[in-house]
Amino acid sequence: MPILSTENFKIDYTEDGVGQTIILIHSSISNNQQWRLLVNSLRDRFHVLAINLFGYGQTSPWTGNSNQTLYDQAKLVIELCSEYKYPISIVGHSFGGSVGIKLAAILRDKVLRMVLLEPNPFYLLNQHGRIGAYNECLELRNCIKKFGSKGEWVKVAEKFADYFLADHSWEGMPEKHRQTFIDRLPPNFHEWDAVLNEETTSSDLKDISAKTLVVSGSNTRRIFREIAELLSKVCPNWTFAELANVGHAAPITHTAKINKVIEEFLDGNQ
Repeated sequence: MPILSTENFKIDYTEDGVGQTIILIHSSISNNQQWRLLVNSLRDRFHVLAINLFGYGQTSPWTGNSNQTLYDQAKLVIELCSEYKYPISIVGHSFGGSVGIKLAAILRDKVLRMVLLEPNPFYLLNQHGRIGAYNECLELRNCIKKFGSKGEWVKVAEKFADYFLADHSWEGMPEKHRQTFIDRLPPNFHEWDAVLNEETTSSDLKDISAKTLVVSGSNTRRIFREIAELLSKVCPNWTFAELANVGHAAPITHTAKINKVIEEFLDGNQ
């Protein structure tokens, strides 16, 4: 995979295809390889860049000298995109969706289309008084910060897997997959700062000009249901779709189903 070196960090990404540029932004506890089947489907008509965020793959880890922000993550993508022509389109899953929203707010009309797969802009829950759901986020954050700061990543992994995948996921996960999961957890320690402390407002979201699709799963958790509901009220011009019998990890567990929706939207069929 190519590496883009800047003055302050290295960016690990994949590149394939020709045409308008599509940026794929992965979720937490994943990497850009979660998009490999989507890349294969898009490369005949799009120029596809799949980036690794801070701490994933060979991209520089977060230094920890200050709290991470969504702007910091967005700068990685902007730096990568500076090598290519605008406009671009964005596909983001979970934390990658929140980075995508920040990008679209910064780049404005340079973003043509955006697909948000269960994005996690948890800061909106606090801004809009969704205290029950916001407290659920804080409970998760506090657990990850508490045990992550002690290096007790197994405890973090169990909490994270059982919440974001499904109940008892950690118990049923094969040992070799458990270690991979644990190895990918450290960047998430800093990502909670980014999604809880962000100051982007509803008014900022209304100014996003990109044609936007928000995709949710019917089996997802409360915090994501409330985020989708909030976004539908704040941005009624966006398109919203709920897919039956899938959860938060649907881009990984139900890849073909999700990819079909993404492709149809990027091709202008929705």
